[in-house]
Amino acid sequence: MFDLAGLDRGKILLYLLIGSVVVVVGVSALRSSGSEAEVVMPAGSSSPKSLRPAVRSMVVDVSGAVKRPGVYRFALGSRVIDAIERAGGPTGRAFPSGLNRAALLVDGQQVVLPEIGPAGPIATAAGTTASEAPPVSIGTATAADLDQIEGIGPVTAGKILEFRDSKGGLASVDDLDQIPGIGPATMETLRSAIQP
Repeated sequence: MFDLAGLDRGKILLYLLIGSVVVVVGVSALRSSGSEAEVVMPAGSSSPKSLRPAVRSMVVDVSGAVKRPGVYRFALGSRVIDAIERAGGPTGRAFPSGLNRAALLVDGQQVVLPEIGPAGPIATAAGTTASEAPPVSIGTATAADLDQIEGIGPVTAGKILEFRDSKGGLASVDDLDQIPGIGPATMETLRSAIQP
């Protein structure tokens, strides 16, 4: 097929060298093409300098029975247990089962780790003890948690969760006063049965 007799040894080596370079460049191009990210600029943008990285963190206030209460920054997707650990972990007086440690954190949320009082478990408004029904954390409460509070049924629990989620969390239990159907008597019950 090919008559190599007419080619001298130098030309054969030159062709082999050129072929090798082409193969190496081709393989390198194939490997690097999958690792480059495409820069997409928003409409009306004239340069990539206007692009800002998406916010990938949130700020949460951690207090109560933790060793180092404070305001901490967390990655999106972090959980209440991460907040407790970042604040040094629970103190010896902590009542960790008083809140849902698996709940996702929300930017601006306050996580309060309940503690056992000096005379024993913390008393709640319903007359039970904290070992039976600790205060519910409004930042991590589920519909089932809220439904356990005297005077709060499934409809009101749903309204509370919808309101909380629409606001991205609540800074105070008093914010619940803005929900239609929650009057002064219900607010009194909520203030004693819910913590921020």
